[in-house]
Amino acid sequence: MKKIALILFIGFIGFSMNAQKQATPKKVDENAPRFKFETEVVNYGEIARNSDGKRVFKFTNVGKSPLIITNVKGSCGCTVPISPKEPIMPGQSSEIEVKYATNRIGPFSKTVTITSNAIEANKVITIKGKVLNDKDSAVLLEKKKTVVSQ
Repeated sequence: MKKIALILFIGFIGFSMNAQKQATPKKVDENAPRFKFETEVVNYGEIARNSDGKRVFKFTNVGKSPLIITNVKGSCGCTVPISPKEPIMPGQSSEIEVKYATNRIGPFSKTVTITSNAIEANKVITIKGKVLNDKDSAVLLEKKKTVVSQ
């Protein structure tokens, strides 16, 4: 019995010693592509129901190799992103278009996840704002007409 307890004790000590190994940090590829967005959050502000929900995220590849976007995905079906299909060369700018379904009344905050070969493989950008009901939309449109006519 003592031999079994001793073997189990030694096995446990050996196992716990192996569990203490530190993970080696990932090496950062200095030549990898990098996103640099003009802004990572687009605020629609208050918008009328069923108004144009298209907005654009402009970015530049500030890395040293071509940036290849493999996927863009909205956080829900009401957010539809469109990304460039061709590689973005170092120093080149491009954009990701996002269309939000403005038929949904109320405040919103949605994300778009970009998967690419950049240093930050999954980049998250955000859209937010508030879609007004029909009554408040009419008031907003009237205010805009007043400002334009002055």
